[in-house]
Amino acid sequence: MKARVQWLEGRTFVGESGSGHAVVMDGAPEAGGRNLGIRPMEMLLVGLAGCTAFDVVHILEKGREAVTSCDVEATAERAPTDPKIFTAIHLTYKLKGRNLKEAAVKRAIDLSAEKYCSASIMLAKTATITHTWTVEEEA
Repeated sequence: MKARVQWLEGRTFVGESGSGHAVVMDGAPEAGGRNLGIRPMEMLLVGLAGCTAFDVVHILEKGREAVTSCDVEATAERAPTDPKIFTAIHLTYKLKGRNLKEAAVKRAIDLSAEKYCSASIMLAKTATITHTWTVEEEA
């Protein structure tokens, strides 16, 4: 896996993944940025949410659960001093489907957290990660 980051100006950078996708990153105005893109630490949270959402949907589909929607919201706390690592992360899953079993959803989230989500397992080395979820019946 590869990635490349190129400095554009001020605190603005463009990152490119090895698969050829690009994202603009920028610092907060108080840090000299112009607010033109996502912050690097925000990208870590987005990556974590994406990684676990991918797993949960895949596990539920593989278990023949009729999942129709999966949203994951990540909130994090950071250490007050440098390096300002994540110390606590909470993931809230909002799932919709037809007759989704609560036990299947819990199992999928647990498997993601404990076995499959590389981002979650890596970030859990420095942060306490907690999970909650809701399951809504699709009309």
